[in-house]
Amino acid sequence: MRITETDALTLARQIRTKEVSPVAVVDAVLRRIDALQPTVNAFITVTAEEARDDARRAEAAVMTGARLGPLHGVPFSVKDLLFTTGVRTTMGSLIFADQVPTEDAVPVHRLREAGAILIGKTTTPEFGHKPLTDSPLFGATRNPWDLSRTAGGSSGGAAAAVATGQGPLALGTDGGGSIRLPAACCGIVGLKPTLGRVPHVHQADLFASTSYIGPMARSVAEAAACFDVIAGFDPGDPYSRPEPRDDPRDVAVRGLRLGWLPRVGNQLVDADTLASCEAAVRHLEGQGAHVETVAEDLASFERTFLVFLQAGLAARVGPHMAAFGDKVARSLRESIEQGAKWSAADWANALAQRTTVYRRVHALFRRFDFLLSPALGRPALAVDHDPYEPITIGGKPAGTIRGAWYPYLWPFNLSGHPALSLPCGWSSDGLPIGLQIVGPWHADRRVLALAAHLERERPCARPMPL
Repeated sequence: MRITETDALTLARQIRTKEVSPVAVVDAVLRRIDALQPTVNAFITVTAEEARDDARRAEAAVMTGARLGPLHGVPFSVKDLLFTTGVRTTMGSLIFADQVPTEDAVPVHRLREAGAILIGKTTTPEFGHKPLTDSPLFGATRNPWDLSRTAGGSSGGAAAAVATGQGPLALGTDGGGSIRLPAACCGIVGLKPTLGRVPHVHQADLFASTSYIGPMARSVAEAAACFDVIAGFDPGDPYSRPEPRDDPRDVAVRGLRLGWLPRVGNQLVDADTLASCEAAVRHLEGQGAHVETVAEDLASFERTFLVFLQAGLAARVGPHMAAFGDKVARSLRESIEQGAKWSAADWANALAQRTTVYRRVHALFRRFDFLLSPALGRPALAVDHDPYEPITIGGKPAGTIRGAWYPYLWPFNLSGHPALSLPCGWSSDGLPIGLQIVGPWHADRRVLALAAHLERERPCARPMPL
């Protein structure tokens, strides 16, 4: 097996036992990035020289018997919305094309402390504002399973990189599905943690945030290992708490109460998507879980989500528009313009509606241990899809991209519950399909445990694309 096809945990073990050198691992990953950058376009910045220097230091530590972290020598990438010391963080925008932070985001720092090696910054649409990954700064990121399709967004570069062996681990951010959506598009695992479980201290608004930092990997075990490193209390995040004592790393399927949400207000779901996701749910039912189909119209809160998204963009990016307005994407300009129109009353009402979403979801967890749904209403869209144009599902007009493609995802950004996208099948045209697993607050490891059970029981991996 090639180094770039080897999982993060195996690499960490092989490095520790001197079966493989961190230098060889980093060199292999950098060659893979060079080979795929012209087609997949997953990176904005590649930190090749810094990564090679870190790899040489990592190798010296192994050879001298120094204490090694759990991910010693393992390469990882970081979405270009997250701060990295001494490495430019562009937000995917010409506005911040030359921004170089002086400190790491907390999860980046924790991965470095665990011995992992930063290999670069992955692509994102400007300020993560849409569910497809393209930008005037770097162009479009493509789905490695079909280069005519999108990798999803806004952590599209992270998902495409992981899926193709351009580093086994990645950090993404999820403000409305932006980890789970590209994970589903690219056939990898992506976890949006519980609000505060992974510190996110560099946000402009720490108290009304809908944005989360989480791991992306090819397997649940790798995502869980990354989560173990990055989770935990930090005083800079007001929602951060000490790690809970009641979040076990395994789960017994027999007797579980599962809520199956084939729709959350959307009318159409792709037939392949529905069949793959329901087959996974029925497999658990066959193992003794109790499954109940739930009708819960969470998509009716779309306006609430848009107030948070658009008003936040207007506040953060609006002041730069006089100088850069003609250099940003039309979709970003339109979001900022709409965001500026929301009133203080709209904002206050959105805060109240967010509370309503939380209460609705919390009420479901009085009845169920987990909620399961499709991650997306259909597989990946065309790479050049206009995010303001309606989408089709099964050849039928299905509505807006938020209301028809990913209404399963953004409600849990509002409610704060942990949610994971797990590969569960393939469409008739060879595109990955993702199942979403949602748990109660602080049940992140239980969500990972259920995902790992399904991954073992119903493996659907295919040879790495490209």
